[in-house]
Amino acid sequence: MTADVRFAALDYVVFVSMLLVSLAIGVYSSLRGKGAASTQAFLLGGREMSVAPVALSLVGGVISAISILGLPTEMYLYGTQLTTNIIGLIVGVMVVKHVFLPIVYPLKLVSIYEYIELRFKSRTLRKLAMACWLMASCMYLGSCLYAPSLALLSVTGLPPWASILSMGLVCAVYISIGGVKAVVYTDVVQTLLMFGGVVTVVAVSCKDLGGLGGVLQIADRGGRLEFFNTDPSPFARHTLWSTIVLGFYTAFSVTGTNQSQYQRFASVKNLANAQRLCSLFSVGVLLLWGVFYTSGLVAYAVYSDCDPLTAGRIQKADQIIPYLVADKLSHLTGLTGLFVAAVYGGVLSSLSSQCNAMACVVWEDFLKERPYFQAFSDRSATNVVKILSAIMGMVGIGMAFVVGNLGTINHVIYAIDGAIGGPLCGLFFIGICAPWVNAKGAFVGLFLSSVFNLWIGLGRFVVGGKAPVRLPLSVDACADDLLATPTSSFNATFLATLNATASASLDATEALHHHTIYDLSYCYNGAIGIIMNFVISSIASLCTGPLLPGEIRSDLVHPPCSKLYRRLCSLLGLRLEDNSEKEFAEKEVTISMLPSK
Repeated sequence: MTADVRFAALDYVVFVSMLLVSLAIGVYSSLRGKGAASTQAFLLGGREMSVAPVALSLVGGVISAISILGLPTEMYLYGTQLTTNIIGLIVGVMVVKHVFLPIVYPLKLVSIYEYIELRFKSRTLRKLAMACWLMASCMYLGSCLYAPSLALLSVTGLPPWASILSMGLVCAVYISIGGVKAVVYTDVVQTLLMFGGVVTVVAVSCKDLGGLGGVLQIADRGGRLEFFNTDPSPFARHTLWSTIVLGFYTAFSVTGTNQSQYQRFASVKNLANAQRLCSLFSVGVLLLWGVFYTSGLVAYAVYSDCDPLTAGRIQKADQIIPYLVADKLSHLTGLTGLFVAAVYGGVLSSLSSQCNAMACVVWEDFLKERPYFQAFSDRSATNVVKILSAIMGMVGIGMAFVVGNLGTINHVIYAIDGAIGGPLCGLFFIGICAPWVNAKGAFVGLFLSSVFNLWIGLGRFVVGGKAPVRLPLSVDACADDLLATPTSSFNATFLATLNATASASLDATEALHHHTIYDLSYCYNGAIGIIMNFVISSIASLCTGPLLPGEIRSDLVHPPCSKLYRRLCSLLGLRLEDNSEKEFAEKEVTISMLPSK
């Protein structure tokens, strides 16, 4: 990016203050909690935390710096159709609120993967699910740290390695000494900072564009406003249907089956408070997403006649908002620092949530059962978890450097990540809504659906799926010296060609392209994993002997699904006796399980 604007003194003050506040909250949480003497206190805040800060933490934990930079880019290049994922998000959160939480919260779990063992009576399946999530989380940590450090290079003047180290070390320190309370309270500060920073950029930019109405008019002229594309094709990148599916999957995977978010739900006093978190989460995400979407439209309005990407002023599309701040707003001392603090607040909130959750599952699902650790006191166990938290922070730093050096192999990482998420969600879905599925069926379903999703993801990388067609961009108003800037690989001939062809119809492109399975919209990736897991695990369970109503605890399955299954079994003349928890515990060891080795 060529608009190199270095920090002024006030910018540094704002940015460094954010880091110091994060560290201070970690120290304060540790001192106030007397070192969090128990694992329950360190990982779940003693299950006595207030709703408001936890709700903000819930929002901050899923709004990463990638969202702050990526969502505006989506609006800038492809228009507003993605915004209809809000519909699916609301539906998905309601499902979590009324179906998932009433089952999981009363169990008082520490690791969400404990549910897998209880439901399927298989510790092996629990460990497999945990290992899959850990692998995906490690990859997420790397991209979470590396992507924004690269995008903000020219604004901060910090090389990527310095940004990665500063964020990673600060995070590792405060989560290892303060636990989940430090994570929650720093998330509160960082979430408010994200909102305030981007709102300020939007508000200041809108002043010279005739307000928000002027922005929308320019966006409409540029073809950016689209909300009701009802194309039924599954190959269309964004339609009303595909974005609703994406929103639903996002909500269910993030709030329903993600360990870092489950710890927030488990940290409040009762189920009613946990369900209240769902409602507040929806409101918070809608506000933040709305601000990020608007910032992308503002950027388009500012550069509608002189696109810096086409002109070669930036090398990557996700640099558009940092470029806007550096190019148009850097004269407002402190605003650059505020924006950078907002972006890195997104880094820290996501990173701290994930590292704390990873430490939790490694302890609860793997180390805790080992003979060496079984004799540990609660305080000693807490110290182990603190060390694990710091280690996870170091893992995040290491993965960021790996991501930065892999180049195009990053696509493989994203394919693996995508292959895991949907099938894992499917595992929890069948546990709660498919009482006939047994452990063997669940294992086969998880394995085969993951393989299928991985095949699709890697296939796109190897074969080369159809690249999405961008909406028209213009350089008509760019000065000649801007177009001649040697920092870009673009040349004059290419620019002229691009301007002439950028407005080509997406429909015409679609018609000329022979679709393959690799061209399916990415919006369906998660849903495909869930559906395939459900179908395969059901078939495998029917082949190996489905669970009957008397072979599963009634509190582990959604009541309407359980009643429906009981009626079906009754019609088929199958046994329907109930098990109390005591009978279930006695019977558990005799039920066929997956091999433990």
